[in-house]
Amino acid sequence: MQRLFDALNSTLLAVRFFSRLPVDRFLPAQWRDEPPKLSDHVVGFPTAGLIIAVIPAIVWLIAVWFLPAPLAAGLAVLAGLIVTGGLHEDGLADCVDGLGGSSDRERALEIMRDGSTGPYGVAALIFSIGLRWAALASLSPTLGVAALMIAHCGGRAAIAPVLFTSAYARETGLGEAVRGDISSEHLIIVLALTAGVAFAFGLSPGLIATIAGFGAAWAMLVWQERRLGGYTGDGLGAIEQVAEITILLVLAGIWR
Repeated sequence: MQRLFDALNSTLLAVRFFSRLPVDRFLPAQWRDEPPKLSDHVVGFPTAGLIIAVIPAIVWLIAVWFLPAPLAAGLAVLAGLIVTGGLHEDGLADCVDGLGGSSDRERALEIMRDGSTGPYGVAALIFSIGLRWAALASLSPTLGVAALMIAHCGGRAAIAPVLFTSAYARETGLGEAVRGDISSEHLIIVLALTAGVAFAFGLSPGLIATIAGFGAAWAMLVWQERRLGGYTGDGLGAIEQVAEITILLVLAGIWR
């Protein structure tokens, strides 16, 4: 029972970090003002992704009954942006701006810390939103729900292997909230939960898409490590986005 209670708290903590959903009242009192290190509660990442996916999935299901699929898909993607406050999209834009804007490590980190969005970041956002929009629009109502659940779960879960294998590239920054070593036991739990969700909602296509998403996330990490010596907070947002987009694209390809 205690393990279940701990898992629930880890999920709520991850939801608090990854979204704007009002979950503070459900957290332990001591966590509300001084939240613990998110890396210590990485087991909550997959289930947090599922919770976040519920709202865009509901919007998609309702909208697709009244509107053409492309319009319904746009509303669903918008709902996801509202729920998360564009957290991961902001990270993607800043990360791509930095990595594309300069070959010098320090300059790239400086660009990523700058709040403005450059041409590389704008292009990344266009492709991020556009690809997810088009992939969802190509699916039936029920398969669209399944794809959203798998993609949002897999996108957040893809951050866990990064924390397990890589290092934070800055001295301080947003990534400090998740910086830290995670245990192999926690990583195995994350992978098992993610695989379970993928299979439950998508059977073998769900597993294939999730593996592809993790592969794409790994490629994004390798790019950051070669250029920066590790990941950043913005880089984690980019990793989530790459995984989520890849999962949706693979499912759209398989289920077309």
